[in-house]
Amino acid sequence: MYYYIRNTLEKAEHLNFTKKNSRYVAVLTAAEWLESKDKFDMGIEMDIDLSSTHSTKAEVNYDSLTGTFSIPDRKHISAPNTNFAFALDEKGIVFIDDSGYVMKQIDRIVAAKRWAVPSLERFLYDFLEQIVSEDQVILEQYDKELDGIESGILEGTVTDPSQRVSRIRSDLRDLRNHYDQLLDLSQELEENENNFFKRENTRYFHLFSQRVSRLHDLTSSLREFSIQIRDLYQSQLDVRQNRIMALLTIISSIFMPLTLIAGWYGMNFKYMPELEYKAAYPIVIVISIAIVILSLVFFKKKKWL
Repeated sequence: MYYYIRNTLEKAEHLNFTKKNSRYVAVLTAAEWLESKDKFDMGIEMDIDLSSTHSTKAEVNYDSLTGTFSIPDRKHISAPNTNFAFALDEKGIVFIDDSGYVMKQIDRIVAAKRWAVPSLERFLYDFLEQIVSEDQVILEQYDKELDGIESGILEGTVTDPSQRVSRIRSDLRDLRNHYDQLLDLSQELEENENNFFKRENTRYFHLFSQRVSRLHDLTSSLREFSIQIRDLYQSQLDVRQNRIMALLTIISSIFMPLTLIAGWYGMNFKYMPELEYKAAYPIVIVISIAIVILSLVFFKKKKWL
């Protein structure tokens, strides 16, 4: 698909490269790029292998700027990324995409954007904005979920959140890495090393860098929060285990003298006077009960119970 950058993106059957001041957007498959790359006259030999793309980056060439995008699926961040490549110069940008992702973003731009002062830089800004448009909401949802998990841990209503917290932390790590790469890309565009962009329009890339930087900071703080929640759960687990151990210790302490009495009088020596005494059994029972009561009072006074 071909588009000219007017007040919006206007579809074109083909591109006329002899027109001056006509910026274009082209969306091609890898096979179409191999067939038609010479007519774009970018002076590059870019071999496209989208399956080997693993990062978002930009590389400055003599007559062009090339690079790749690797976009996490916002609904399933742990799923494989969507990968596509691009090449641009002062005349326009070519996307090489077999996934259909770029066309979806362009359709959204066509439906929602009208430009008073159209430019390649403004299109790139809107395209990059589309990539992160839902991220603030996603991060807020993670924040609310982590808050709920923390409250559940403190109230004792959450059994074991470790697996979910670990998944959230992994997703946040992937998003943070993605934002790092987007920052590098936007800074490369802002530097404008080949002077493809008007100087006054590079502010768009600076604005995008600021937004991604805020998302990066929020992601980092949420990841720290998830680590704190893991530590909180572990500390609560340790407190619970310590309480159980303390209770077992108290029970053992109570029954130790009773065990001593039972062992002592269980020896049944022939000349033990208590064996012939009629009140011996009730007396031992009363003594045992008294030991239990005194032990409980002692432990309660020491606040061990």
